[in-house]
Amino acid sequence: MKKIGILFGQERTFPQAFVDRVNDKGVDGVCAEFAHVDELRTNKATPYAVIIDRISQDVPFYRAWLKNAAATGSAVINNPFWWSADDKFLNNVIAEQIGVPVPRTFLLPSKDHPTDTTSESFTNLKFPLDWEMMVEQLGGFPLFLKPYAGGGWKHVYKVHTMQELFEAYHETGQLVMMLQEAIEFDAYFRCYCIGRKYVRVMHYEPRNPHHLRYHAHHTVDQSLLRKIESYTLKLNEALGYDFNTVEFAVREGVPYAIDFCNPAPDADRHSVGEENFEWVVETAANYAIERALAHQVGADNLTWGTFLTTRVGNGLPQVDKQKKGTRSLKRSTTTTRTKGAKKS
Repeated sequence: MKKIGILFGQERTFPQAFVDRVNDKGVDGVCAEFAHVDELRTNKATPYAVIIDRISQDVPFYRAWLKNAAATGSAVINNPFWWSADDKFLNNVIAEQIGVPVPRTFLLPSKDHPTDTTSESFTNLKFPLDWEMMVEQLGGFPLFLKPYAGGGWKHVYKVHTMQELFEAYHETGQLVMMLQEAIEFDAYFRCYCIGRKYVRVMHYEPRNPHHLRYHAHHTVDQSLLRKIESYTLKLNEALGYDFNTVEFAVREGVPYAIDFCNPAPDADRHSVGEENFEWVVETAANYAIERALAHQVGADNLTWGTFLTTRVGNGLPQVDKQKKGTRSLKRSTTTTRTKGAKKS
């Protein structure tokens, strides 16, 4: 029996609906349940072919448990190794590299010294920073100040003057922040992406109260919606996320990816609405079953984004001796031969 487990915290509507939907489909050899976490010894596999992770961003113990599960053969959605490595600033870097528009952004050091550091720990860091230059290159005020990692709208400031910027920055403590161009948008969309192939583009209004944000409709061309869907797929293919949301702010016909690091996105019936909830439950159930049926015991069942795979696939540089005695870097393209073996 291929088991699908869902690991979650305080949410209630999606986990139960997901488990019920998988089991109601009656796929031979596949079942779903709430994941059970017991005592864990190193290198002990879980009983789950697939694990849907909805909580490890808040619980480091669960993140470690999921890494062990992935290392011993479970298909963890989303990949806990990549999720532990990426952040919103890096994701903006990747977006620019693959041609998806994002707001212009600067990375800022934390206002307060991290624990167990002093000013001497920052010998390499320019001081003071050129704030006027950064504001100018970002197009002037208003600007957003937001954490380089983390989710939701926590510690997000919209600032209109240099004084407001400094006042907000002084409140951020040890958080590493980003200073970002404000996209004054004409329309806004939030997109579910599951399996890096299924997309649901949802009209969204982040300026509404939380419970009304999906009560929106923007009149736009179908060509724009197709571009948004294409960008959503490109981002998730590069990042390797199998369950994510991507937000786009549209300014003068250009969709800018604003927030696309949401690997445990809101899927609550009461906030996303009945139609969106039905889509995400059905699509997540189908995709989890697909991954369970493809699961191979003892193999690496994770998915990896092209940002990593293309770089790892290029191999590591090796140092070879040249005829003239010089040394240079060369990509390894041949299999290592046993000493003394004849060439075929």
